[in-house]
Amino acid sequence: MSLLTHILACLFGMGSWVAINGMWVELPLVVPEIPEHWYLPSYLTILIQMANVGPLFITLMHRFRPGELDERPVIYFIVALGIVATFLLSFFWRQTVTIAGSLHSVPLLILSFLLSVVDCTSSVTFLPFMMRLRPQYLTTYFVGEGLSGLVPALVALIQGVGVVHCKNVTLAGNGSSDNSSIVGNGELQAVYQPAKFSVQVFFVFLSAMMVVCLVAFILLNHHPAVALERKSDRYFSTDQEKNEQGFSLHAQTPEQKPMLNHLESVQKEPRSSFGKGTYSNLEVVFIFVVLAWVNALTNAVLPAVQSYSCLPYGNKAYHLAATMAAVANPIACFIAMFVPIRSLTFMGSLTIFGTGHGAYIMAMAALSPCPLLVHSTSGTAVIVLAWIFFVLSLSYVKIIIGVILRDEGHSALVWCGAVVQLGSMLGALTMFPLVSVYGLFRSGDACNTKCPS
Repeated sequence: MSLLTHILACLFGMGSWVAINGMWVELPLVVPEIPEHWYLPSYLTILIQMANVGPLFITLMHRFRPGELDERPVIYFIVALGIVATFLLSFFWRQTVTIAGSLHSVPLLILSFLLSVVDCTSSVTFLPFMMRLRPQYLTTYFVGEGLSGLVPALVALIQGVGVVHCKNVTLAGNGSSDNSSIVGNGELQAVYQPAKFSVQVFFVFLSAMMVVCLVAFILLNHHPAVALERKSDRYFSTDQEKNEQGFSLHAQTPEQKPMLNHLESVQKEPRSSFGKGTYSNLEVVFIFVVLAWVNALTNAVLPAVQSYSCLPYGNKAYHLAATMAAVANPIACFIAMFVPIRSLTFMGSLTIFGTGHGAYIMAMAALSPCPLLVHSTSGTAVIVLAWIFFVLSLSYVKIIIGVILRDEGHSALVWCGAVVQLGSMLGALTMFPLVSVYGLFRSGDACNTKCPS
């Protein structure tokens, strides 16, 4: 296998969700400068769901016009759009427009919507494009997709986003003596550290990441070394090709070992009409239900409550959980590259294992600002480990499902991307009213968590 092709597949995958992931990690610096303030995450959630019009169009085209849509022009268009949108965002993210007598960040919202269209559509175009390469490169692509969340998070960490110092501030009046946060004549107050570089520089970095994705995609299409690793440009397997292949096999061995040929034909008889028929209809439904469930949890449900589950344990616990969870994704990809276990039973067990850790995280978020073991080091360790095992196990499940569906053909990968978006959308629409409308979760204070001992 070509090392160059692996690197290009990884860089190509990094461009899949880097823009929106970058937007999320930069929110602590963006929010104080715009009129929407902390309503912006809710607006972004809605915009991302509206952007699913892109994947819907692609999926319908493959359903009703199979074989007519080439992903390559679509990928060129959305990656170029991502480059332009992130670059414009660096200059116009703080600009406002007066609507009905109040200020709104219209340029920011419009450009965020365009970036959401880019990233959502990548789910149903990038994966099917990888059908053009050998199966081994799909796992490398998933490594890059995992890095699309890790790299912006690390850059934001270097930038100093959300870094809090607890300082002893003198009280204005006579404070209550039973306040556990009072030290001497003052109380602990969260003070955010200034960023090492501006939001504009960060968005220019995101634009550069999209440029890298475009260059990698161009080389995957045109570099001679990659051409040797390409399966075929005609990667849509048709019934005619299958029939011709079957005819040629019979023609090579006429009337030889008829009983053995009969047994082989029985064994290779398709179990369903999905893909190559490797799995039965019930197994296909199981795979897609697990895929939707896992993506709902990892892309929407648990990220919506990450701050509620971690901040009561302190700011260090929050940043450690976020960073290590981001690292766990590409680690899961590397594990799947060398240990690809395709057993559906194992996949179901691992899903239950990851969901169990997700349930613990959700329970701690519901108990915020006073979750279990809130004042102990063990509580911090447990919540960080829960996030690591949650992301590690369910990321592995997502990758194995991608590998399974890749072997089932091009249309299976299109449906894979569509179900990924469907699961994420259902998760987001479930959590949005619970978090933003009904306010069922209460945030902990990084410096002043007050809980009964």
